[in-house]
Amino acid sequence: MLSCLLVSSKVYFIFKQLIFWVLQVAQKEKWDSWKTLGETKDLLKVEYRDKSTRQEIETRRLQDSQTDPEESSPSEETPSEAEPTSTIESKAPPQISLLRNSNSRFNLWQDLPEIRSSGVLSILQPDEIKLQEAMFELVTSEASYYKSLNLLVSHFMENERLKKILHQSEAHILFSNVLDVMAVSERFLLDLEQRVEENIVISDVCDIVYQHTVNHFSVYITYVSNQTYQERAYKQLLQDKPAFREVISQLELDPKCKGLSFSSFLILPFQRITRLKLLVQNILKKVEEKSDRETTALDAHKELETVVKACNEGVRKMSRTEQMISIQKKLEFKIKSVPIISHSRWLLKQGELQQMNGPKTSRTLRTKKLFREIYLFLFNDLLVICRQIPGDKYQVFDSAPRGLLRVEELEDQGQSLANVFILRLLENADDREASYMLKASSQSEMKRWMISLAPNRRTKFVSFTSRLVDCPQIQCVHPYVAQQPDELSLELADVLNILDKTDDGWIFGERLHDQERGWFPSSMGEEILNPKIRAQNLKECFRVHKSDDSQRRKLGSRNRQ
Repeated sequence: MLSCLLVSSKVYFIFKQLIFWVLQVAQKEKWDSWKTLGETKDLLKVEYRDKSTRQEIETRRLQDSQTDPEESSPSEETPSEAEPTSTIESKAPPQISLLRNSNSRFNLWQDLPEIRSSGVLSILQPDEIKLQEAMFELVTSEASYYKSLNLLVSHFMENERLKKILHQSEAHILFSNVLDVMAVSERFLLDLEQRVEENIVISDVCDIVYQHTVNHFSVYITYVSNQTYQERAYKQLLQDKPAFREVISQLELDPKCKGLSFSSFLILPFQRITRLKLLVQNILKKVEEKSDRETTALDAHKELETVVKACNEGVRKMSRTEQMISIQKKLEFKIKSVPIISHSRWLLKQGELQQMNGPKTSRTLRTKKLFREIYLFLFNDLLVICRQIPGDKYQVFDSAPRGLLRVEELEDQGQSLANVFILRLLENADDREASYMLKASSQSEMKRWMISLAPNRRTKFVSFTSRLVDCPQIQCVHPYVAQQPDELSLELADVLNILDKTDDGWIFGERLHDQERGWFPSSMGEEILNPKIRAQNLKECFRVHKSDDSQRRKLGSRNRQ
């Protein structure tokens, strides 16, 4: 009996060692699968993202053209026809590798051979499949992002020729804490990969996002806040060091870079943290309401929003300081000098307008001599009125606090007074009331100045506080990069409330997912005509922010910039 026990003990020990060795091999295979994931021309990073956003645009177009957008497609499986989700765990085989085939060109979760062969697609409801795709996109896009970060480090940062050219301080400014960012991405990716390996049907990813955002993502704030100095250092190096310019050009030509520039790799962390918040928002739209997955998605989104805001604020502070110093150098005061540089001040809008000379009631303006050029610098708390003088300088002849500005649009405008408005300074530099009759180059430019100068004025189009009524909406179908401080950059599938618009093709809108406001060309979007789709968009917006009552109140108030 004793000998049998000894033999059994030895067998158990050998079996345990064998299992340990198999697990080690499996773990290596799993990690190798992530390293090779990005070798398929960054499909998961670019093509799938574009495919999903284009699909979202087309879905809204289709729903917008329907009389009843709530009608489901005949090809979709209704909840009554699908088996309950609770039966999935017993039928789905656990511990399989979804991405082990390095030559796979599948971009969708449901197109993976393992998923198709499992039969799970016949079990899951259509809404659950959409949720699986959203979670799968978050995981695979992190893998592609990590690969690009690794290329930035291994191909550029660790290049021996580049190391010899760059001084240690220059390298530090240029690459900042990218090694910390990559280490955080690696830990994040490993946890996501482990979750995917647990079951063929992904249970959740937002809980992992939440934990890593709270504990590790502060490294993004450090990296992104350095962006202004990073860009300046890069431009200076290109200008002052021909050897640096030559090496960078050669490295960019390497097929590994796939035609991307060095600067496009440097900006990856900022793009990623913003993209991650949008991916979580996409998941949040698809999880069942009042579920555990909704709770974790809301928590993850709230923490990511905090990090994104901190990143944006870090960039703004750096760039605003640089901009204020530059403006201060250009100003010469004809009146009592006003200190321009302040940590709480930033530029909202600047540009040239025509000031009318003579009585404001004149309707016989037949010569341009009745107008003279003036230049305005509008800050968040101050207006400075100047005239341009030789040497790229500006002579300041009046100023006023922004809160003491009032604007008025002329009601009876002839051709000579087209795009003319009145700017009143309730208390100017001489402590008295002043009035200026100003002419803009176009209707849109006039409205943009009027809204920037006095943002609390009422508009004829829609009330700024009207968020609970059926506000007009537009979806972005062409990306747009802001050219002026009062403009808004847009990404594909962004949905915005239309707050104002002009006859010459400009819209003043508020993006639903972050409440950012600004002007953009109307040609960048398509108006959403179906009121049910507009209501659904607002509902999703409220849902994203419902974990924070202050955010909900913000949806119904004016965002004072």
